[in-house]
Amino acid sequence: MKKDKVVIGTRGSKLALWQAEWVKAELQRLNPGLEIELNKIKTTGDKILDVPLAKVGGKGLFVKEIEEALLKDEADIAVHSMKDVPTEFPESLHLAVICEREDPRDAFIAQNNQQAAKSLKDLPQGATIGTSSLRRSCQLLSRRPDLKIAQLRGNLETRFRKLDEGQFDAMILAAAGVKRLGWQQRISEIIEPEISLPAIGQGAVGIECRINDEFINQLIAPLNHKETSICVRAERALLKRLQGGCQVPIAAYATIRDGRLIMDGLVGSVTGDQIIREHLEGNIEDAETIGITLGEKLLSKGADKILAEVYGREVTPIDAP
Repeated sequence: MKKDKVVIGTRGSKLALWQAEWVKAELQRLNPGLEIELNKIKTTGDKILDVPLAKVGGKGLFVKEIEEALLKDEADIAVHSMKDVPTEFPESLHLAVICEREDPRDAFIAQNNQQAAKSLKDLPQGATIGTSSLRRSCQLLSRRPDLKIAQLRGNLETRFRKLDEGQFDAMILAAAGVKRLGWQQRISEIIEPEISLPAIGQGAVGIECRINDEFINQLIAPLNHKETSICVRAERALLKRLQGGCQVPIAAYATIRDGRLIMDGLVGSVTGDQIIREHLEGNIEDAETIGITLGEKLLSKGADKILAEVYGREVTPIDAP
């Protein structure tokens, strides 16, 4: 059934609104005259700013309330950063589209002064790095155990202000968000995946909707980017196998080269003293199987013990009921 108006559910942060506005503009470009409005929704993750997200627990801290709006017909589609999206969905919802990925890598951002270190390796002994990500901090500490990790939450403007006030010597952010909001001139160094493997889905935008809404599913289908979708679904298959959320020290990054899927996965201890990293390649048609198998490889190398400490429980075997 054709709709007179389409409602996009989104968080209210500048980056979330950039993503929602981009989806809106693309849909209107493809469907001239289509009326689209944004429904800005405050999520649990937006409300909790004084506690590290890893300590809050639970999954879907940045999507739960938006999904509830979909279920109540208060939104027709939900636009998410893929790294925030859990691997399980409410029964009547699904991830219909994954849009083309921006730069998936992490960015090193130094203080805005002449004396600041211009790269990760130039940081002095005992320097303080701002990040809210266990994934980033464990990989940094594995290379530089002398570094001090300080929690960094808030919107991009708040983070840059705290950095330039001297609360940190540098900070690590997702390059995609920094670029999308026009702050790319502040990036001191792009950190390659060999040093900091990205979060699952980092840099990609996903669109969730009701499974049985035929009009909406057809409307948004052209925004799906095949290569990005294959890669991100492989990464998410690994995350699902490891029973991980977005706030645990798990990383994965898949690319397509010469028609083959090339994927790296990582699990690290919070302190960075244990890093387990594995690599796998295969046919793109087997993307999700590759993600699951790579997860199994990590578990067999000791990732199960690391994750048991993080979760406070064992990772369930794949053949368990």
